[in-house]
Amino acid sequence: MNFSRDSFTLNVGGAKYSFSQEVIKDFPLRRVSRLHDCSSEKDLLEVCDDYDQERNEFFFDRHSEAFGFIMMYVKYGKLRFVPQMCELSFYNEMIYWGLECSQLEYCCQRRLDDRMSDTYTYLSDESKPDESTVKENLPPPPEEKKWLERMRRTFEEPTSSLAAQILAVVSILFVIVSMVVLCASTLPDWKTAENRSSEEHRIIEAICIGWFTAECIVRFIVSKNKCDFVRKPLNIIDLLAISPYYVSIFMAVFTDENLQLQRAGVTLRVLRMMRIFWVIKLARHFLGLQTLGLTLKRCYREMVMLLVFICVAMSIFGALAQLLEHGLDLETKNEDYASIPAACWWVIISMTTVGYGDMYPISVPGRILGGICVVSGIVLLALPITFIYHSFVQCYHELKFKSARYGRTLSNEYLSQ
Repeated sequence: MNFSRDSFTLNVGGAKYSFSQEVIKDFPLRRVSRLHDCSSEKDLLEVCDDYDQERNEFFFDRHSEAFGFIMMYVKYGKLRFVPQMCELSFYNEMIYWGLECSQLEYCCQRRLDDRMSDTYTYLSDESKPDESTVKENLPPPPEEKKWLERMRRTFEEPTSSLAAQILAVVSILFVIVSMVVLCASTLPDWKTAENRSSEEHRIIEAICIGWFTAECIVRFIVSKNKCDFVRKPLNIIDLLAISPYYVSIFMAVFTDENLQLQRAGVTLRVLRMMRIFWVIKLARHFLGLQTLGLTLKRCYREMVMLLVFICVAMSIFGALAQLLEHGLDLETKNEDYASIPAACWWVIISMTTVGYGDMYPISVPGRILGGICVVSGIVLLALPITFIYHSFVQCYHELKFKSARYGRTLSNEYLSQ
C-alpha cells in the first residue's frame, strides 16, 4: 500500500511506536510486515483493528505490556515472558504477532510446556459444552433411549452408578477366578486333579466364559455406534479372550484322526493360553492400567525413538564386541561372541543393566567396551523417558478428572434416593 507519509505509527493498546516506512517490508513480526502488502483500507482492517489515514497510525487492540516485551525481542533478539503474566496469555500474544514458542528463551519454553501440560486436561474438558446445559436445551429423550443410555453407562463406566460398581466388582471376580484356574492348570499336580474332577473344572470355565460372552453381547447391543465398538482396543481384547474357548470346542468336536488330534492338541494348548488376555480386561476398572495404555498410545513416537536408539547402539557395540572378543587373531577366542547376533544379545542385556552373566568379555579391550556400552545404555534409555513421564502424568490427571466427574454423578444418585 502506498502510505501517505514516510513514517508510520503502531498503536498497541495505547502504547505508540514510530517506524520508518522502509522497515515495514522486512519487519520481524509477520502481522506488521503484512501491512506492506495491503492495497486498500479493507485489507488493512483485516490485519489491524483500526487505521487513521491522517496520522498514518495503525491501531491494535492487544496487550501493550506484552507487545513491549515482543519489541525487546525485535531489538535484542531475546524473548522472555512478562513478569506476573499468564504464560498462555503471553503465548496467545506471540501467536497473534506471528511468533513461535521456539523463539522463546529455553527457561521460558520449559515454563510454557509445563503450563500447557497442566492445563491441557481442563482446557479440553471446558471446550466441550456442559452436559447439564445441553440436557436443558434438548427435548427429553424417549423412555426407551433413557433405558439404553442407563444400560450403556452401567456397562461402560464403572463409576457412573451403584449398579455399575457392583457389575464391575462381579466382572473382576470372574477375571480373578479364570486367572487362578489358568495358572493352576500349569502345576504338575493339576493333571491328576483334573482327571478326578474334570467336570467341575469344565463347569467353572464355562461359567466364566458365559459371563464374559453375555457381558460383551450386552455392551454391543446398547452401544451407540456398533462400528466404533468393534474398533475399540479393549473390545478387540475381549473378543481375543473369548473366541479361543469356542474355537477349542469346535476343534475337539470335528477332529477324529490321530494326526489331526495331535495337531489339535498343540493348537488347543495355544488357544487355552490366550486366556491370559483376560487380565487386560481389568483395565476397564483400574485407572493405572488405563493410564498405561493411553500413555503408550500417545507416546508411540517416543517409543519408536527409543527402539531406534537401542537398535543403533546394538549394531555398533555388537560388531565391536565380536571383533574384540573373537574376530581378532588372539590366543584365546571367546566363543560366546562367535557372531554379531550373539554379541547383540550381550549388548541388549548390558544396555538395560540386566546382566545375566551368561556371557561376558574376557579381554581387556572387551571389558572397556563393556563399560562404555553400559554407560551409553543408561544415557540412551534416559533420553526419551522424560517425554514419556510427562505424558504419563498428563494422562493420569486426565483420566482421574474424568473418573471424578463420574464420581460426582454417583454422589448425586445417592442424594436423590
